[in-house]
Amino acid sequence: MDLLLAYDVDTTSPQGRRRLRRIAKLCEGHDIRVQKSVFEIVTDEPGLLKLLDRADRIIDPALDSIRVYRLPTRGFDNVTTLGTALVTPHRAAHIL
Repeated sequence: MDLLLAYDVDTTSPQGRRRLRRIAKLCEGHDIRVQKSVFEIVTDEPGLLKLLDRADRIIDPALDSIRVYRLPTRGFDNVTTLGTALVTPHRAAHIL
């Protein structure tokens, strides 16, 4: 499934800045960052549940938010960009 994940973490405290780094690192391990707090993710249902569980353990639900949008099948194949944004192939082999 194709997902768009966006997060907003309160960074007014050192604990908030730590949560932000942890959420960013978690998301970076799942797919492609397209903006500072927005990720395009290709996964399956178990992968999504695992990601959400880990994120829920990191955030402060009183201060932070995460939104996950399920896109249509192969939704990333139909992306329009402007400016410096690049379309990134999600199903191609990635070199790590």
